[in-house]
Amino acid sequence: MTAKTRIALVTGANRGIGRAVSDRLHALGHRVVVTARDPEEAERAAAALGRDARAAVLDVTDEQAPARVRDLVGPVDIMVNNAGIQLDWGHPPSVVPVELVRRQFEVNVLGAWRMCQAFLPGMVERGWGRVVMVSSGTGAFSNGLSARTPGYSVSKTALNALTVLMAAETAGTGVLVNAVNPGQVRTRMRPQADRLPEQAAEDIVWAATLPDDGPSGVFLRGRKETPW
Repeated sequence: MTAKTRIALVTGANRGIGRAVSDRLHALGHRVVVTARDPEEAERAAAALGRDARAAVLDVTDEQAPARVRDLVGPVDIMVNNAGIQLDWGHPPSVVPVELVRRQFEVNVLGAWRMCQAFLPGMVERGWGRVVMVSSGTGAFSNGLSARTPGYSVSKTALNALTVLMAAETAGTGVLVNAVNPGQVRTRMRPQADRLPEQAAEDIVWAATLPDDGPSGVFLRGRKETPW
């Protein structure tokens, strides 16, 4: 299978970083599956990409949804776990509503975990795959966890841990699993940020198209390995 025939699935692909990643993967010749919770938004995003793009409805908090998408779209070679939410900005960890923490974990950690359980076994069976977890500097001990958004921060730390575990399990199979810190990006979550989604997408897609001798189980920032 050549690079131009890879099938790539992006979660939360209807806007922001996910939309930019989908655009970039499609421009490189990959067949992109655009997923979003809202069917109309998913269809619009896929239609905007054009040929060889398709839409799929996906709520990563639905335990059965990843398997339904797998059954609908078939084998996937590249998966970008981009879907994420931040709900607790400004809440110190001692008073943050635990319900907000739980909702963030459902999307940011368990959502990516469900997707890996649905699609990683097929990648291993076929002997090739790339999985990218869109993480955050707030989830890295080397960068400093953020007390201003504690549930989100800890959820991204857990996502980094999941990356390490999945990479260890798939070592030597042809599947590479890595996390990317895209930096502060101008999205609905960070409307005042300087970095554009298209710039972040370049780094994420680089990780999603690593050569066979590329790293696995690492944290990437600006295409360089950085400490967890």
